Amino acid sequence: MQSLGSAVSADEKAVEAAIRRIPAWKGLAIAYERIPAGITNVNWKITVVDSGARYFLKVPGAGTERFIDRKAAHDANLKAAELGIGPRVSFYLPESDIEVFEFLEGYRSCTVNDFLDPALQLNTLRAFKRLHAGPAFILTKTYFDMIEEHRAQAEELAAPLPRDIDWMMWQYGRARRALEAAGLDLVPCMNDTYVIDFMANEQREVKFVDFEYASNNDRCSELAIWFCEVFFSEAVQDRMLEEYFGAVRPEIKARVAVYKGLLFLKWTMWAAVQQRLSTLAFDFYKYGSWLALRTRHHMRDWRWEEYLARL
Repeated sequence: MQSLGSAVSADEKAVEAAIRRIPAWKGLAIAYERIPAGITNVNWKITVVDSGARYFLKVPGAGTERFIDRKAAHDANLKAAELGIGPRVSFYLPESDIEVFEFLEGYRSCTVNDFLDPALQLNTLRAFKRLHAGPAFILTKTYFDMIEEHRAQAEELAAPLPRDIDWMMWQYGRARRALEAAGLDLVPCMNDTYVIDFMANEQREVKFVDFEYASNNDRCSELAIWFCEVFFSEAVQDRMLEEYFGAVRPEIKARVAVYKGLLFLKWTMWAAVQQRLSTLAFDFYKYGSWLALRTRHHMRDWRWEEYLARL
């Protein structure tokens, strides 16, 4: 924990500059502590010393404006808070797109092992259903839009893409045509279900804490990325689909399966772009290589052709 005015590093100076911009904190004794989580921004726990009030503050990472619309993220954060599935937004600085949130006391980040718990699985699914039934976001952005955006960015930055990227893009084109022919089901989506973005308390109540990539998108794409990020078995996936839709229908399973291939392609290219832009101490090349393996795994699944036909 550091006191305001003790900054040495560039990250510390950036968070102190953000703290000094919050009108409600003028003249107060403020302490801050780095939260070692996340691979996009620099995150901090802020404490108002006299009152003991604690907050979560994120400083946008370098280059993230290329693929994060922070006005849209703020809109999504407000709506998630209103639905009771996200933390309250305490302060927002529109000129710098810095957001300060309530610190979720009694909650901790989830792990993959946590999602072995059926109660947590069900509570998270119900939170998704509330989000998907809630008010539309101001941004509509499908996986098709994200893939096209990252492909252009990767080419501009000469980012290292997989050697078989042309084959992946060919499969993407086939999947896009099939999905568009079947029709998209656009709802408010989080779009980034990295496991640590789920916070749970002892009662297994769940909050979502990262809406930077949120947009109106196909609801099955949301379920697909959640299933993948928490490594659900097919039996658990079927149980979640039955709870969500009332039945496990072949065309829904096919849609989720196709989106798995597309979402990993999107994040493979995202990692390549991040390798060129990010200043965080994270191996984006290794991460992107792993994501590319998962892209191939789904696009080379022996059922891939059947999934495309069932859409």
